[in-house]
Order: sequence, then structure tokens, then C-alpha cells
Amino acid sequence: MLEGVLPFSARHFARAIIMPNLVPPVVTAADARAYRDRIMAALPSGLDFRPLMTLYLTETTNPADVAEAHASGLATAVKLYPAGATTNSHSGVRDLDKVMPVLEKMTEIGMPLCIHGEVTDPDVDIFDREAVFIEAKLEPLRRRLPELRITLEHVTTSDGVDYVSAAETNLAATITTHHLMINRNAILAGGIKPHYYCLPVAKRETHRLALRKAATSGDPRFFLGTDSAPHVDPLKECACGCAGIFTAINTLSCLAHVFEEDAALKNLEAFASRNGPAWYGLPVNTETVTLRKCPSAVEWPDRIETGDGPVTVFDPMIPVHWEVA
Repeated sequence: MLEGVLPFSARHFARAIIMPNLVPPVVTAADARAYRDRIMAALPSGLDFRPLMTLYLTETTNPADVAEAHASGLATAVKLYPAGATTNSHSGVRDLDKVMPVLEKMTEIGMPLCIHGEVTDPDVDIFDREAVFIEAKLEPLRRRLPELRITLEHVTTSDGVDYVSAAETNLAATITTHHLMINRNAILAGGIKPHYYCLPVAKRETHRLALRKAATSGDPRFFLGTDSAPHVDPLKECACGCAGIFTAINTLSCLAHVFEEDAALKNLEAFASRNGPAWYGLPVNTETVTLRKCPSAVEWPDRIETGDGPVTVFDPMIPVHWEVA
């Protein structure tokens, strides 16, 4: 799978925050080093790509190992998955108190924490889990450790946008390509469409519009996090399908469409290429890509073939006229 999808990311992106929710997860510095080496070994010649590794936070994570991985430049951030919240998250955090030594060390050394911001309480409606997480988990954590730098990953609600917008320091949010383009009708209207199912799940249209307003605003606290997630079709098209949407192929084209629609093309570079590096303390890339508007709609393959099987490509369901030149 890595060999099948990596070229599509590296073709348009010079860097990526690499999620650690493998099986087994990327918990230690040694795990991250081995994963980074596998990525670089799979990278086709001629492509310039730097994986920014993250560590999977567990209740047994060693604070010293995290600090060493960060000091060496190996690990850019730590990722917190509430246990059971998303794909391969069962080794995640059930009790925040048990990971406080790690979070305190991260605060001390200035290492960012990336969070999948949803509660997993089965009594909480799946469409409310982000809003409940912010109130019940994130706000208490930020009061407890106000200097901890937190990235609220793949925010999907107006609640999330409003919360990040109100924060003066140490909080940012990523927004995915697909959450800017689809709402929950894409999954459910006219039949169940598993290739639009992701976690956090797409919400109602009012939330999508709030995400678009934040993304296109130029606000440096919001930046691109594609969360591009390849799953083979048989694992999507089944009785209990995987969550994830594969957008690496057409993210830049879709973003240009969104930003043009909102008369904000001047802010696209900030969202895609500047705000994220500024948040993570990285230099802006010196090389560029050029987007070109075409008279006819751009086409992509419906799916790509990988060594594991076919992976369906995100279909924005509307004509898109921008391509990477």
C-alpha cells in the first residue's frame, strides 16, 4: 500500500505529517525511525519528499523517549487518539491522567500535540462527538496545560472553528480537502456511499460552510491536513467498512476550486503551504507548484491499483477545472 500511494503524495507535496496509526502503532522513536526508513525506501527516484514523523500516544509512552525523538529531529509531533475513535486507535488513550507525564514533558520542550478530537462514549451521537470532546476534554486539558501547543486535527464543525478562532495562543486546526467539499448527504442520500465515509464523519451543510469560511479566510490558525487515507475497496464496500477517503491525487485541484468559488485564491498558498510550516516551526518550501485553470473539467482515475488491491479516489461530485501544471 505504501508503495502504491506514496508517489501520489510526493508528486504534489514536499512534506507531510505522517500519521502513526499503523498495526502495530508507531509508539517509540525506534518505531518512527523504522517507518521513516520504509517511506524513504519506497519513494520513487526524482521525487523530493520529507516525512514528518509522529509518535502514537499510549498510556505507557515513555516521556524521555518522546523528548529524545523530538530533540534529534526525528519526531515532529505526538498524536493523541482517544481509544476506539478511528482506524487502528484501540491502543489510544482512555484516561488523560495517565498520559500527563508525557504531555507535561511536551509542554516543557515545545513539542506539539496532534489530537483526533472526538469522544468515544457510545451514548454521544456520532455527529456531536467533536463538540462534546472540545467541551469535556480539550478545554480542561488546555486549562491544565495552557502552554501545550495543540493541533486539533481534521476539524469538522462550526463548534471546532469557533473554538480555535477564540484561542489567542497555542491552538491551531487542520481542515481536510473532503470536509470542504462534502456534507453528510454525500454518504447517505440516494443510498449508502462508503467511499465518502470518514472519521470524523462529514456533518451537515452549515458546518461545511463554517469550515470553508475558516479555510479561505487567511487566518494562520487554520491550514491543510488532508488526512488522505487509502483503504482497498473490499474493506470499504462491506458490512462494516473502513473510515477514510483517499484525496492525495486531487487535493490541490479541489482546493483551487473551493478557494476560487469563495473569491479567495489569494489565500490558497497560506492555507496549503505557509500556515502549517509556521505552526510547526519549519521553513517555507523554496520550490513551488503551479495550478492552471483548464477550459474542460480535469479527470482523474476512478481508482488506483496498489499491491494490496484497488483504492477508490475521492470524487468531488462536481466538475473541477484546476490542474497541477
